[in-house]
Amino acid sequence: MSKFIYLASQSPRRQELLKQIGVHFEMLLPSADEDSEGIETPLPQEKARVYVERVTLAKSAAALSRWQKSNLPWAPILCADTTVSLPNSPDSEILGKPSDAADAARILNMLSGKVHEVLTAVAVTVAPTEIPKILVQVSRVQFAELSQKQIEAYIASGEPFGKAGAYGIQGLGGAFIPSIQGSYSGIMGLPIYETQQLLKIAGLTRV
Repeated sequence: MSKFIYLASQSPRRQELLKQIGVHFEMLLPSADEDSEGIETPLPQEKARVYVERVTLAKSAAALSRWQKSNLPWAPILCADTTVSLPNSPDSEILGKPSDAADAARILNMLSGKVHEVLTAVAVTVAPTEIPKILVQVSRVQFAELSQKQIEAYIASGEPFGKAGAYGIQGLGGAFIPSIQGSYSGIMGLPIYETQQLLKIAGLTRV
């Protein structure tokens, strides 16, 4: 059993969640010449689950290539991706990270008063020659009705930027959510239960 894994994610929340369940990890981050943002561009008419699985597997392939070019010892590689979706809505199947304040306002207005889904895919590459093992966790999140004043104040806080769906449940955005069905940690970006099960299936934990 490997003593550690590589985490191919810049998300501090994913780092915190792995530490929470006692997983030892080293960072395996994209180099400056990698188009990490381009990987996350949705394809035309792409459904949210297909998207989050495709992006996570693309991240896994990029991380494996990164390792192959390094002199690092082998360890399993964990990748993840999270997206927010308003199902059955032709204009908002996938709600990514806002590009600017106006885009953040657009997304938050779309979510206001509605139930949306948060999908997080987690993949582990156990060996360099193996196909990654992948699981997807889906949560349903109720958003409160937001006033324009609330939206403007939230955007001014800076929290919406860099987050799928333009909010963070672990921060100020948590005050907008009266209820969820699913995984709080999944909405943060790494579902603890599913990650632990995936590591167990991969033979990387005794728990």
